[in-house]
Amino acid sequence: MGGYAKTALLMAAMTALFMGLGSLIGGGQGAMIALAVAAAMNLFAYWNSDRAVLSMAGARPVDERSAPDFVRLVHDLADGAGMPRPKVYVIETDQPNAFATGRNPENAAVAATTGLLRAMTREEIAAVMAHELAHIRNRDTLIMTITATMAGAISMLANFAFFFGGNDRDRPGGMIGAILMMILAPLAAGLVQMAISRSREYEADRVGAEICGNPLWLASALRRIEAMAQRIDNHAAERNPAVAHMYIINPLHVHARDKLFATHPSTANRVAALEAMVGAGRPAAPVAARSSIPRVDRRR
Repeated sequence: MGGYAKTALLMAAMTALFMGLGSLIGGGQGAMIALAVAAAMNLFAYWNSDRAVLSMAGARPVDERSAPDFVRLVHDLADGAGMPRPKVYVIETDQPNAFATGRNPENAAVAATTGLLRAMTREEIAAVMAHELAHIRNRDTLIMTITATMAGAISMLANFAFFFGGNDRDRPGGMIGAILMMILAPLAAGLVQMAISRSREYEADRVGAEICGNPLWLASALRRIEAMAQRIDNHAAERNPAVAHMYIINPLHVHARDKLFATHPSTANRVAALEAMVGAGRPAAPVAARSSIPRVDRRR
């Protein structure tokens, strides 16, 4: 099953979960009300998600005066990919990482940490930012915003359903059913959200490698970022774990037992897929090679 078809199927599953909870509360009418509430929440997220995510990450805007090399590199990559130039932000943290946000390519932003800009090579930075541009081109930022909103709404509605489950709780097994729904629905929604996130990362890796032109640059960056992310804290992400799925590598410290709930695919699998692209004869990229090594000083 292709990435887009899988994403559509998983999002349909989340919608069905949400409507099922609404039905538990108020029958058919409850299901329709739940659907309307979800639509309203997603509309709000559509217009405000980028500002909220950037604020939670502690990102600050930069331009060609404050970070000329980095901004020029992002612009070169976007121009080479035939995309609108996104707004560019920097996050003050030693952990190397990056993410993209925005409802569409015309209203998008990319953010990189100062740790990424200091620790990575020019080629690795170009590959990471190409990956983020791929998320923008594929509109993954919008998809992930909607799924995150739906997952949160399902958790909220599950708690509501437990206390206001209607007549179902008066029937034999009704109480048990309400308890199971309260526990399992948010868990299922979280698993669906993570599955969507993982499927979109593979596609962004592929497209990002094509934008920067060398899959091995991205493979190298992923290996190095993962190794450093497990040793270096990202305090903003720790305070707001709901946005962890937006980063190129999970910014949270993950243990082996947590892999079922991982927001990202295995880095080893991502690297293997990128290395397979080299065997398929993907062309080398001229875009990033023309850019200077980005350097961003800490704010005084």
